[in-house]
Amino acid sequence: MTIQLSLFCEGVRWGVEDNEPVTETNEPVAGTSEPVTGVDEPLPPEALAGRLSEVFAVLGPLYRRTTRALELKERKEGFPVGVRAVLELLRMAGRPMTVPQMGRTLALSRQFVQRMVNEAAGRDLVEAIPNPAHQRSSLIRLTDTGRTAIDVLVARESALLKQAGGELTAADVDSCVRVLTQLLALFEDVDVN
Repeated sequence: MTIQLSLFCEGVRWGVEDNEPVTETNEPVAGTSEPVTGVDEPLPPEALAGRLSEVFAVLGPLYRRTTRALELKERKEGFPVGVRAVLELLRMAGRPMTVPQMGRTLALSRQFVQRMVNEAAGRDLVEAIPNPAHQRSSLIRLTDTGRTAIDVLVARESALLKQAGGELTAADVDSCVRVLTQLLALFEDVDVN
């Protein structure tokens, strides 16, 4: 896990007060005066906590900027980030889902997801179909219009992400995903409703 953290956070720290990037190298392990060494060995809990805080310090601004960029772009194109999240989830799942299932998967309240589904249905992007397992909880699936809309958005974002550069390797991305997945699992029991 330490390789993942060093690749994700290498040389970049965010100032808590000013939220500006600060470049530092050979930073001491959190709570010690020892520089980071042995990146192939698991970190002790105290050092791990400090390094994971660095991940959150980068992740917060990244999430807010990405969300804002999507909101501005999608405001022009006509549907909000929440509708996009529903469409993308249904696309990735490859199967219809209930609103409660989507809420749990997206870590959003069922009520919010229902509003987004209603908006998407009003635009013919999704439709409700009977759920053989539960009469009162319909399954929601993409319409052809919805599938086309999300495919176009994903293709456009993919073109943008190709500009990331930085000579990132598949291992770098795998490491980043692994760290973020571990952090997500840490907060899995948080009730979003």
